[in-house]
Amino acid sequence: MAPTTVHTAIRPGRLRRLRRGAAGALATALLGTAAALLPAVPAHAAAPAQLVYVANSDSDSVTVYDPATGAKVTDVMVGSQPRSVALSPDGTQAYVTDYAGGAITVIDTATNTAVDAFAVGAAPTPVAFSPDGAHAYVGLTGSPGQVAVIDTATRTVTATVPVGGQPFALQVRPDGGRVYVADFVKNVVEVIDTATNTLAATIAEPAGARSPTGLAVSPDGASVYVTNYNSRNVTVIDAGSYLVTALVPVGAQPFGVAVTPDGGSVYVANMSSGSVSVLDAATNTVTATVPVGVRPFGVTADPEGGAVYVANNTSNTVSTISTATNTVTATVSAGLAPFGLAVSKPAPPKVTGLAPGHGPVAGSTTITLTGSHLSGTTAVSFDDTPAANVTVVDDSTVTAAAPAHAAGTVDVTLSARGRTVPAGQYTYEDPAPVLSGLAPATGPAAGGTVVTLTGSHFTGATAVNFGTVPATSFTVVDDSTITATAPAAAAAGPVDVSVTTPAGTSATGATDRYTYTKDTAKLTANPLLLSIGPGQLSVNLNLSAALTDTTTGKAVPGATVTFKVGATTVCTAITNAAGTASCTGPCPVAAVLLNLGYTATYAGDPAHEAATATAGLIRIG
Repeated sequence: MAPTTVHTAIRPGRLRRLRRGAAGALATALLGTAAALLPAVPAHAAAPAQLVYVANSDSDSVTVYDPATGAKVTDVMVGSQPRSVALSPDGTQAYVTDYAGGAITVIDTATNTAVDAFAVGAAPTPVAFSPDGAHAYVGLTGSPGQVAVIDTATRTVTATVPVGGQPFALQVRPDGGRVYVADFVKNVVEVIDTATNTLAATIAEPAGARSPTGLAVSPDGASVYVTNYNSRNVTVIDAGSYLVTALVPVGAQPFGVAVTPDGGSVYVANMSSGSVSVLDAATNTVTATVPVGVRPFGVTADPEGGAVYVANNTSNTVSTISTATNTVTATVSAGLAPFGLAVSKPAPPKVTGLAPGHGPVAGSTTITLTGSHLSGTTAVSFDDTPAANVTVVDDSTVTAAAPAHAAGTVDVTLSARGRTVPAGQYTYEDPAPVLSGLAPATGPAAGGTVVTLTGSHFTGATAVNFGTVPATSFTVVDDSTITATAPAAAAAGPVDVSVTTPAGTSATGATDRYTYTKDTAKLTANPLLLSIGPGQLSVNLNLSAALTDTTTGKAVPGATVTFKVGATTVCTAITNAAGTASCTGPCPVAAVLLNLGYTATYAGDPAHEAATATAGLIRIG
């Protein structure tokens, strides 16, 4: 029967020490204060892209730090003597085994706070999740040794699998079908069938291999690596046949072991040697030995490759090893007696803004991309064409120079830490047209003048305007020449000519100025036949005149014409559609006899010059 699950409140535990010599205890006391020197992440800083979780057995805590900066995010207080920590496949929670408390503490990785604790059995040490995250497996190193199976949805123990001695390490095969258990006391590796939660096989250690302590499975599930604490070697097991294929000598008291994500290298923490042995997985030979801190216990590999992290139990530190150079590139402080550790998958880069969102087809426009987790950006591409001058300003800002590209909208992508994510869209535009000259630069207000426009980027022109009035017609001769017919103007004077294409409208200036001149007008007055009787003092005159635009030869309607006989204004009339103004008005006979003619006057308008005409008054009788 599975043990009853008890959920308890989280409380800080007493500081406890692992069993070790006086020298180790003294080192812990002296070096434990180094944790206070670990820089803290500023409260306003963005969440780190990746975090390392370190179980501190003597601090009853888990130190969470940012491996990119070495800055501590927080210390999470958990149960008594935490030994191991595992992250769920979705990265949302961490399970911490509380060795002395017989429980699992659950950490919410979004807030990095302990949110629950539940009992699992005596002396839990290793913990691992199934690939789908539905179950977790915990090695119970109390008597008798068992592996507890946890339903992660309910956080309850649903089964226990007897394994005999101390299950000091375990790992789930990548396909989830098997759990491999390193049994320290029985000197075997036990294999659990996860479908039935029963033992599927027991693999005896070969001669010369004693006390299996650490265990790791290759990413392809083909090989199992087991560290043998009391024989200074690593057993390599074929996971399919359960046969031992190699026994590789390493340092003294090998403890934790991890395989890189590409399966090419195996890293073994040698506790008494203060080093990490690097094995070539293809040849099963040691290719490098990396000095680290005092008594390295746990070791884990970055899920994205590039780094391995080692918990130095007596130094109270974590060493970062570069897998490219097999050298220690950083050492950060942890809590007291760090034991096991885990590293999260890096958060993917995310782009939330791109500005400006358009630019010329020639490229070279500096684009600013904003978002989160942009540190480590190696490339920005526009429709698969790499941008130049990619610069990481900070974790939220990257700049790049857009490459040349044909006109149109393209997708932009950003690549960082081996991941490529969408970064928005960018529109390439042909250059806006430039108008540099007109010939001729003047013409009558009546319009009709054919004007040659010169400049650049005229191809695809959709409009030519004289002021705000569209040209009567236009023809794009080539990219630098347009011919356009000037429209009629309501008034004489200068206007700016502009060319519009899909890329924009030409800027205005002195080179695009076109001046409309007033049209000349001709006024024709008609002679009048009239009769004046003896003693007559005044006479009604029927006067008329025709107004014509001499530029176009057309009648000018709507124009005001004033008729006078000498100084006497007889009448005023508006020209009709035929350009004729006619009116009747009285005039003193004396004025008629004195002048014997009349004057018709047109004062002009914004588009026409003024005009005057005279005609005779013929008296009869």
